[in-house]
Amino acid sequence: MKEAHPGWFNAPVPSFTSKAPRLLVIGLAPGMKGANCTGRPFTGDYAGDLLYKTLLDFGFAQGTYRASPDDGLTLRDAMITNAVRCLPPQNKPTGPEIKACRPFLLATLAANPSVRAVLALGRIAHETFLTALDLRRAAFPFAHGAQHNLGTGGLTLFDSYHCSRYNTNTGRLTEDMFRSVFVKIQTHLS
Repeated sequence: MKEAHPGWFNAPVPSFTSKAPRLLVIGLAPGMKGANCTGRPFTGDYAGDLLYKTLLDFGFAQGTYRASPDDGLTLRDAMITNAVRCLPPQNKPTGPEIKACRPFLLATLAANPSVRAVLALGRIAHETFLTALDLRRAAFPFAHGAQHNLGTGGLTLFDSYHCSRYNTNTGRLTEDMFRSVFVKIQTHLS
């Protein structure tokens, strides 16, 4: 990818964060023309449009989102990361890639003890997070809008369908459905 697009970020994408975040948003992996290009999670692709608009509306971000890492947007009380830090082949992470990135997810969580709410965007992010914490996935089934008290460090896991263009174009996820999860998160953190 570096040869084809030498001006792109083309490296493991770091988390985008505020100081002492209470909300951790976990996506799947960097998109080829999104975070792999820009170096900031959910920046440069359609999923970021809905995510950042919602974060702004609920006070978890401030500034203006223009799909560029130099747009001046900052997060408030939030952090965004991915279950897989590098661009996966065919835009879908493999089991070994997910497993290889779990230590980074655990390190991100350990470095941010202020996190109280985790939003998993999609089943893979949900299952990866539970596996990283060594929790039984069957005890916390994924469902859009679900809220799971993990009993681990006071963490609560919230589930949403991924805010991808595919999910929104097919109606699997509407803006109102996405916002309803943020209402639950905001209530939990208040």
